[in-house]
Amino acid sequence: MTFGPEELGQSAHELAALLKHLRKSAELPGERLARRCNMSQSKISRIENGRVRPSLVDVERILRALDAPHTLVAEAMALARIANTGWQDSRNLRRKGLDKKQSELAGLENSSTDLRYFLLSMITGLLSTPEYIRASLAHISGDHSATVARKVQRQEVLYDTSKRFFFLLTEQAARSPLVPRQAMAVQIDRLASLTHLPNVRLGVLPMETRLPGNPLNTFTVYDERIATAELSAGVMVFRDPRDVRGYLNEFMAYEELALFDESARGKLRDWAAAFRA
Repeated sequence: MTFGPEELGQSAHELAALLKHLRKSAELPGERLARRCNMSQSKISRIENGRVRPSLVDVERILRALDAPHTLVAEAMALARIANTGWQDSRNLRRKGLDKKQSELAGLENSSTDLRYFLLSMITGLLSTPEYIRASLAHISGDHSATVARKVQRQEVLYDTSKRFFFLLTEQAARSPLVPRQAMAVQIDRLASLTHLPNVRLGVLPMETRLPGNPLNTFTVYDERIATAELSAGVMVFRDPRDVRGYLNEFMAYEELALFDESARGKLRDWAAAFRA
């Protein structure tokens, strides 16, 4: 199935209307459908009224219970896939203000307990020095002082011990010289220092590590609720549990090969020393 970015995340109401139409066509009361699907009647009602976005599994259960026609099953599943996938266009994000994106990310971080970051090509803002953050925004015109301040402020969440953070950085992400050599050494020192936080697990994947498959994107997984994948043109947002599980499995495959604790700190010391040499 293919669809344009403008369709992503816009089809929840169409899906709700279609499911409601199918139930009424089957002359099946909501409470009977709920029993067939092993769901609560209130959940069925919220789905049909567009107040709850059903997962693909939810939609499959409802369609089976309704014995829906094959053509409408395909339509409903396509709408469910679109409704559970979002697209955030980089140009629109810049037009609205990058500091607003920081508030959105802070909200995700505050509402999550386990956060996993796979960093393919550069260091994320939560781990960055102010100089590195400014350099990461240098290609975008405008005054970014508010965005830099918001990114630095977001780093306070790392010290919330009710949360657990998992970071995996490739050597390319850790060593790409975004700032001058001495500043890069300081940035890598910061990565090493953060490995001592009790709720932060930071691993590195040296260049010689043979990774399974071929990682294509930086991505983040918030609990088992949401996964985001960064592209040059924007960010894809996945909410369907099977999509999120796919990213979790990918993360865990890389995690098994990463260096942690003193092994990671030793590698980071070597990389920082190379920049200072």
